[in-house]
Amino acid sequence: MVAGVVVVAMLALAGVGLVLVRRPLPSHGGTATLLGLDAEVSVLRDARGVPTIEADTPADLFRAQGYVDAQDRFFLMDLRRHVASGRLAELVGGDERAIDSDKVVRTLGWRRVASAEWAQLDDTTREYLQAYADGVNAYLANRDMDSIAVEYTVLGTRIDLSTPEPWDPVDSLVWLKAMAWDLRANDRDELARVQVYAAVRDVAMTDQLFPRTAASPPIVGGDVEASATDPTIDLGPGAAEAARLADEALSMVPHLVGEGDGIGSNSWAVSGEHTASGAPILANDPHLDLSAPGVWSQVGLRCTTVGAACPFDVTGFSLAGFPGVIIGHNGSLAWGLTNMGADTSDFFLERLDTSAQTYLRDGEQIAIQSRTETIKVAGGEPIDLEVRSTVHGPIVSDVLDPLVGAPVEPGGFGSPAVALSWTGLEPGRTAEAVFAMDTATDAADVAAAAERFEVPAQNIVFATVDGHIGYQAPGRIPIRRVITDGPVPSDGSWPRPGWDSRYDWQGWVDPADLPAELDPPEGFIVAANQVVSGADEPFLTHDWDYGFRAARIRQVLTEQIAAGTPIDVASTQALQTDTRTALVDTLVPALLAAPVDDAFTRKAVDLLRGWDGQMTADSAAAAYVAAVWSALLADTFDDDLPESQWPDGGDRWYAVVEALLAEPDSRWWDDRTTVNVVESRDEVLSRALSQARLRLTVQLGKDPTAWQWGRLHRVALEHPVLGGGSAPWPITMLVDPTPVAVGGGSSIVDATAWDAASGSYDAVSGPSMRMVCDLSDWDASTWVDATGTSGHPGSRHYTDQLAAWVDGRQFAWPFGRDAVDSATRARLTLRPAR
Repeated sequence: MVAGVVVVAMLALAGVGLVLVRRPLPSHGGTATLLGLDAEVSVLRDARGVPTIEADTPADLFRAQGYVDAQDRFFLMDLRRHVASGRLAELVGGDERAIDSDKVVRTLGWRRVASAEWAQLDDTTREYLQAYADGVNAYLANRDMDSIAVEYTVLGTRIDLSTPEPWDPVDSLVWLKAMAWDLRANDRDELARVQVYAAVRDVAMTDQLFPRTAASPPIVGGDVEASATDPTIDLGPGAAEAARLADEALSMVPHLVGEGDGIGSNSWAVSGEHTASGAPILANDPHLDLSAPGVWSQVGLRCTTVGAACPFDVTGFSLAGFPGVIIGHNGSLAWGLTNMGADTSDFFLERLDTSAQTYLRDGEQIAIQSRTETIKVAGGEPIDLEVRSTVHGPIVSDVLDPLVGAPVEPGGFGSPAVALSWTGLEPGRTAEAVFAMDTATDAADVAAAAERFEVPAQNIVFATVDGHIGYQAPGRIPIRRVITDGPVPSDGSWPRPGWDSRYDWQGWVDPADLPAELDPPEGFIVAANQVVSGADEPFLTHDWDYGFRAARIRQVLTEQIAAGTPIDVASTQALQTDTRTALVDTLVPALLAAPVDDAFTRKAVDLLRGWDGQMTADSAAAAYVAAVWSALLADTFDDDLPESQWPDGGDRWYAVVEALLAEPDSRWWDDRTTVNVVESRDEVLSRALSQARLRLTVQLGKDPTAWQWGRLHRVALEHPVLGGGSAPWPITMLVDPTPVAVGGGSSIVDATAWDAASGSYDAVSGPSMRMVCDLSDWDASTWVDATGTSGHPGSRHYTDQLAAWVDGRQFAWPFGRDAVDSATRARLTLRPAR
């Protein structure tokens, strides 16, 4: 009887839950009225719910895009604007990490910058952003929270939520700031250098962990030569602690698109002389955080009559919360984006006086600027935050903790502080660039758009229907004066002395001087975050990706061209999912040469003999190499470095270990925790082989031939607010898809990166989407998203592309009117409100 009652109650609860989950799902068919429209707008959805929007005017087009984005992903949009505005605690309540995030973001002042940016944009861009906001708000009007997103229903059970505020155009701009923040380049490397140097007290050893080498030629022009660093480092007492606190504070900001060594992208374009069709092919797959819902929204935006009055006929990947298409193609041109990695930020060490109210600059004490920000907390009391700034930017080292314990310098200076200069803290015109790219038709248009694409600095690879392929570097890049007699190098690789104005930025690189290339002689362009140019000027950075992915892409393309094999969409898709690791060329020979005394370990080592280096999900050798790599990094470096700097195993560590393998008696091989013993390379390699064998025996079984990389290496997507066990298990089961086995890994073309320092092999980032554009026939192009187009966990389109993405498959990408009509499964007509 009791059991029966429990079953009935559970079924009733499940029924209620199903209703709540399905209640926010939007209608994709029929008609709806949309205030502000000038004429009817059609929204055509394909089998995966991807919309193509057709309108007579740009204002109607973007108004409808705002409406559709709100239909599919408003909670994600709302989360993004709350994070980017430093108002996360207003949405999720008094979570300590949310409050810390708000403190840091308010200190950075993204919302203040975005508001200033709005005032500087041209009238056309402001019109587009306002139309988009109007469309979002038209969808929200007269809807309660339960009808907008199930996340509000769940959050409302524990905190008192206010009805979502209307969308404001500045919300779109501040979301761009958050995206740009995640894609900034080397500032965390600056802080890492200080912390590594503080641990080892040796500049040469520090430099060994940040080598200036490259596995691939640059994107444009010449070879890359390794460069030396200045051995003079004198940051003064307390610098390492200030750097640690700054690093800790910045780590509190949620990653809305991703951060870390795994964040990058692959993009390449092949000239028609090497393709099966005789027209160019372009590929792109940005490597970002993997989550559910995913980063991107797929969309087509089409003017009924394309012309000067309504120039849009574009399709691709957008970012819900901002109008237009970020990556994709129009009728004349396809383009892809990869992170350029230019150094657009610097940390400045400021010498505060003992009262912490002034700071030293060229021998004078300058008053610190301050303002008070009030952080509202849902269900809690507001928190007042004092934000302090110097001429270099906001002080980030004491946002969470006061600077204590640093010795007072002669002359009366107290603890040092760390201020941040970042180009994204200056108002810019990146919003204008999005619409300029959407309508670009040739290299000149791309260059004009790039001049406004200020933050984040992205490589633009493009191809045109008239047969050209090209590359353009955009970005607002600071000019740094060369200083040879200062306490640190002046190239931006180390925090800069704020007390010496010679280290201040000297303006911006002229956009006309940034690297560009059109139709290179070799017939292809590869941009995978490697060095941009072999030229010394303009200076962009020393902290590039080390080029292992770029080298592999170039190798495969070169071999295909040399063999006379025409490149087509299918072969391009296959290259996007290539799983070969460079460790097979660098680490594996050293492992096979290392002494192994026991048969138990040798049976595992035998997996590596003749291995092709492919990190496929079913590979036993791949599982063993990953386990050895993790053990090797920990055994070599963890005893020397603070925990925050333990190796994550990404591309930098590939380069570090490759160089150290040639130095069998390097100090890095020695284990500082052992007494009266000095370990060498071969001892550490042998230990890693043995440790990995034991660990995998526990995890995967005694027989090494039965091991599989995919049993360790999974994509475990999590909802950014309700996922990962932060909510009761029925909610987690709803919002977090079942983990799936994948191949690939760090610094591999199929870049499902994992963190070797975390103790887990699960992917932390990866290809957030894949696309292949065939410029001979747009309708032969293909695309796939890592999850699906819907942000509603109850929708069938929440993860309906995940299985294809895991398998390396892509879907047809209709563009022509006939192809779009043929693919249509639902039609929504939006009508003006009368």
